[in-house]
Amino acid sequence: MDLTSDYFEIFGLPDAYEVDTQMLAERYRELQKQFHPDRYASKSAVQQKLAVQYTALINQAYAILRSPVERAQYLLSRKGLENNGENSTVNDSEFLLTQMTLREALLEIRDAADPFDELEKFAAPVKLEYGKLQRSFADQYSRERLEEAVETVAKMQFYRKLQQEIEQLEEELD
Repeated sequence: MDLTSDYFEIFGLPDAYEVDTQMLAERYRELQKQFHPDRYASKSAVQQKLAVQYTALINQAYAILRSPVERAQYLLSRKGLENNGENSTVNDSEFLLTQMTLREALLEIRDAADPFDELEKFAAPVKLEYGKLQRSFADQYSRERLEEAVETVAKMQFYRKLQQEIEQLEEELD
């Protein structure tokens, strides 16, 4: 393995947004077994150091490829387009208004008569929209409509954060 390897190459996956997550997880476990530093304890210092570096690279690649948003950002970065993470801007005022409305609705769930039921009703369309954005990105990326793809990734980030807030509220309510 080369330390400058492409993440898709490391896992033997096609260079595309859509990833077989089961294959990714299986390949991750195989690579962890193959390069785990404990297997190199009796080897030379150079081999031990390489094993640690390979393991770090495998872990980083796995974390990025299994995350829909980070995978999209990685693909765009390989095309020379940087996405500024949480600080990305969306120029779609309707989308931004929807996000504000969703955040306000989420805050109100805590005080609902049946917050678990309300949270479940709230979470379902959020999950659907996040999936829709992922499919849009896959289509835009495959068609080389990269400027649109950059905006879609920024929208995906909003929905990922909203899903995290939903999960956090669910934990608080438990």
